[in-house]
Amino acid sequence: MTSNRSMEFNLTTFRHGVGKRIAKEQLQGSYKEAYNQLPIFCEKIMETNPGSFATFTTKDDSSFHRLFVSFHASLYGFEQGCRPLLFLDSIPLKSKYQGTLFAATAADGDDGVFPVAFAVVDAETDDNWHWFLLQLKSALSTSCPITFVADRQKGLRESIADIFHGSSHGYCLRYLTEQLIRDLKGPFSHEVKRLMVEDFYSAAYAPRPESFHRCLESIKSISPEAYNWVIQSEPMNWANAFFQGARYNHMTSNFGELFYSWASDAHELPITQMVDVIRGKIMELGYTRRADSNHWLTRLTPSMEEKLEKENQKARSLQVLLSAGSTFEVRGDSIEVIDIDQWDCSCKGWQLTGLPCCHAIAVIGCIGRSPYDYCSRYFTTESYRITYAELIHPIPNIDRPVQKDSSQVAVIVTPPPTRRPPGRPTTKRFGSQEVVKRQLQCSRCKGVGHNKSTCKELLRVLDTDCIKEQEMSQSVHLTTL
Repeated sequence: MTSNRSMEFNLTTFRHGVGKRIAKEQLQGSYKEAYNQLPIFCEKIMETNPGSFATFTTKDDSSFHRLFVSFHASLYGFEQGCRPLLFLDSIPLKSKYQGTLFAATAADGDDGVFPVAFAVVDAETDDNWHWFLLQLKSALSTSCPITFVADRQKGLRESIADIFHGSSHGYCLRYLTEQLIRDLKGPFSHEVKRLMVEDFYSAAYAPRPESFHRCLESIKSISPEAYNWVIQSEPMNWANAFFQGARYNHMTSNFGELFYSWASDAHELPITQMVDVIRGKIMELGYTRRADSNHWLTRLTPSMEEKLEKENQKARSLQVLLSAGSTFEVRGDSIEVIDIDQWDCSCKGWQLTGLPCCHAIAVIGCIGRSPYDYCSRYFTTESYRITYAELIHPIPNIDRPVQKDSSQVAVIVTPPPTRRPPGRPTTKRFGSQEVVKRQLQCSRCKGVGHNKSTCKELLRVLDTDCIKEQEMSQSVHLTTL
């Protein structure tokens, strides 16, 4: 009787699971059919959004390999209105079939996320990164050098150098910090690790070699091993004091967190629907920011106006020593040299951010010029509006593929062979600057590495008390005698 009930329960559970899957596919569409719709889907993207780039590849068995998408509005906005700066990153997709989302995002003139291109691939491999960058290179019409901020993994490091000649690759500071902590050996406490991370960040942001080396000496005093690791990590690719590219003080590749959240929200949808959800989000983002910028009356975008005003306030207390040439001396807490014609200050703030530093503003005021004339054009309201000038158009329903001529061979795309394993998938978490896990701290003895229930301090105290009691007892006994 029990066996029959068990079989009945299992059958009911099975039917419920199958029914749920069927209902879900009826509501959202079949995952398998979505892969098979990729050829017509890519055609529709380029048909409805002329100038866009959409392509896919399959493996020898016709199973899905990778898909690349970049809309014309995104390409135009990046090339005409954004800094030549791209952030490369990836997240695992939590769909029915295993996959990874690659993305290249830019920063608009108000330091907002601007998606440029993305891809869905079967796995994060060196070969897939190389393919993604090849497609990105083909989609872009610009030939000017681009600064990339990305992880320093081999596939990215070699592919960026091979495909984008003359471009710079700034290593993501977040990934570097995580690797530093992983590679460190020895029982370092949370506090010691935190101090090393602080010194490492200070070294990365240090504008000049002398301040960079001071930070390294601080790391060396804590751990010679960490010091050697930093020296061997190619500081010319991540330290402001030596990096030749233009990052505008953006040091991490997870700048596109907003974009990745869109993909995470649509992870359960079939691939074509997920891509269309992302398209819709980019379309809405463009509309909102375009409408907002129409009300701006300032020469620079709001965030850049605020930054410039802060430097302007600092400049009021500085002393400028005038010169007949283009070089000036500015005195305050330090003595800095400014070459106004070269947009150069010895503090390096002007060069690193694209906005005049307080020393430059002091000189600009003395010669009767406006600081706005010395700001990067990418921070102007005009450039911001150009960034969002082009529109992304909707894509019609493709549930019914267009009938092809009999002479055309239909392209078959099947799902990738690897399905998602059971259980909750792991995901990258962005936004946290805390890269060191906090150790347990005991509420009794305030020590680290254990909690109150496993604290040995109590045992030590009890043992000490017992010894004292024995000594007192012996003392009393001797006194009595």
